Amino acid sequence: MSTWRRCAGCGQELMKDFLEKRDKGQLLIQRNRRLKENLLRPMQLSVSEDGYVHNGDKVMLVNLDHPETEADLFLGGDLSLCLTPDGIRAYLTDEFEVPCGLSAAPTKIPMGRNTFIILSADREAPGQVLRYGQSFRLGITATAGSEDKMLYLSSDHRTLLRSSKRSWLQEVYLTDEVSYLNCWQAAFPDPQLRLEYEGFPVPANASVLISHCHTGQGLAVQRHLFLRTCFGKEAEVAAHTHLDSHRVERPRNHWVLVTGSLRTGSPPMLHLPKPPAEDTCALEQAAHLGAQ
Repeated sequence: MSTWRRCAGCGQELMKDFLEKRDKGQLLIQRNRRLKENLLRPMQLSVSEDGYVHNGDKVMLVNLDHPETEADLFLGGDLSLCLTPDGIRAYLTDEFEVPCGLSAAPTKIPMGRNTFIILSADREAPGQVLRYGQSFRLGITATAGSEDKMLYLSSDHRTLLRSSKRSWLQEVYLTDEVSYLNCWQAAFPDPQLRLEYEGFPVPANASVLISHCHTGQGLAVQRHLFLRTCFGKEAEVAAHTHLDSHRVERPRNHWVLVTGSLRTGSPPMLHLPKPPAEDTCALEQAAHLGAQ
């Protein structure tokens, strides 16, 4: 009889504890729902009317689909740079623990976890055109209700205690501290024309290289190295310049700063069809018809 009473008392205590956590919103399923609602909230990308990237623009950083020659198994498709909190620690508190991780995910929709803000490192006014060789920061809002809570894309030299999880290369992370470790630069992808384009405006929705000012390493996607996140299988992101036999950066280091479309309700500019004048097939057909 006493054993039955003890079991009934334990059940009542567990139910009381459950109801108390439910009322406070501390249940694991409630924290999981708030986390995904925050990171997956829809975002509106900035629209570039002149075709260039500006300070204060909201963009997605996308690594375009390319075959991985060094591995048989890799994550295909266009991959966007995403905020990826630690799976266990993210459920213990409503705020992200810094430093926070990053990954590359096959998502094409702008949302809270993959929409970054271009911030000038030289205290230039918002709206100024971003230029090749100019230092800038990439920030992301950590929560939907607090625009002041900004996390910055950062990196530092790798050490025995700090490196990327899978490749052991230079780690890339998000932090709330503003420092020189947050500064990045955009470079023209063709090395033969890179010096000539120094100081020119950075075009939107075009391939560029993004290198870390402090270490000189380029932002790269490791498509063949997978990370298990609360959103599924994603690819690792690190800071490392991958060069081919001609000393040219590989597609792993190529990024596109994707902006929004001028047409309301349309997808980002990266996924819109090209006009006939810019379509290579259309140009070839026009040249063939002209020759006839």
